[in-house]
Amino acid sequence: MTPVELSRTVLRAVRRAVDGGELGAAVVPERAVVTVPGPGGRGDYATNVALRLARPAGRPPLQVAEILRAHLVRADGITDVSVTGPGFLNFRVADGGTRALVEEVLRSGSRYGHAAPRDGGPVRLSAPHEVRALVVLGVVAELLRSQGAADVRTGCAAEPDPAWSGVLGVRVDDVGPAAGPPGVSPVPAPGDPVPLGRDAGRWALLRPPAHDVPRLGPEHLAQREANPLFRVRYAHARVRAATRNAADLGFTAHPADLPADTPAPAAAAAAATVTLLADHPRVLAGAAAHRAPDRVARQLVSVADAVTAFLPAVLPVGGEKPSAAHRARLALAEAAGTVLAGGLDLLGIDAPDHL
Repeated sequence: MTPVELSRTVLRAVRRAVDGGELGAAVVPERAVVTVPGPGGRGDYATNVALRLARPAGRPPLQVAEILRAHLVRADGITDVSVTGPGFLNFRVADGGTRALVEEVLRSGSRYGHAAPRDGGPVRLSAPHEVRALVVLGVVAELLRSQGAADVRTGCAAEPDPAWSGVLGVRVDDVGPAAGPPGVSPVPAPGDPVPLGRDAGRWALLRPPAHDVPRLGPEHLAQREANPLFRVRYAHARVRAATRNAADLGFTAHPADLPADTPAPAAAAAAATVTLLADHPRVLAGAAAHRAPDRVARQLVSVADAVTAFLPAVLPVGGEKPSAAHRARLALAEAAGTVLAGGLDLLGIDAPDHL
């Protein structure tokens, strides 16, 4: 059972409890966030949905958790459900938590976190004739498509400046007054991002929230850790290098749950990476719903920092022989690299294999 499948199972349990009158008039959330258990947790995954439902249900979180537990222990694919702390539900799943997640990411590739196409009617988006607005407009359209919107068109009252199109990759579907009122209108850029080039220029415009003024300085081109874009692209390149180096050592990735004796620093970094990968579909859905590409950018920085801390444990050291643990660690690293590449692609930014 994957995190996405487990989230749906939890929501079905909530609906059954509400329909049966056990949770009164509690509002069923749109999504149950499933992550790796935190300190004091146990099993493969955990969710805080009982804490979120406690107030609308008018019951203590622990009582809500026990109500949901009674529905979840019978669900296919779940082998154990326990309650910890103030009301966290913890799960053991039949086919391994980390393994199932990594397999799902690698199977889905750059489409991990994307939703199935749905018939929600046409979506028409427009933006002012301003460089940041048009870059954000294009990414919002891609995010909506990633979440199943089949018919998304973008518009602007005038043709984009040729430099915006040629360097930054700005495109719109419709030009003219009929494009309609602006639906995407972030704070304008304080200058010209074109000298930064496509990747750094787009990142500079997309990473800040829409209400913040973007910075267009040379810091976005710096090849150092203080530059978040560099950290994201560097992490992706290091994952690709780890795959090449593993091949030279005669082994490839194989998804599996990480062994319990994984060294503490690597185990902590792996847990952080797994949590972020499990949360990635929710981040994409939220970024699309709120028309906020900055959420994707921040997610990518978090994934990059987590997998960078984990990478030193991926390959054998010294005379160590490649083992099943190394293959499992490599698979987790490759899943993180897949998410980094897919997220950068949604932002219109290149993910180089070498940096």
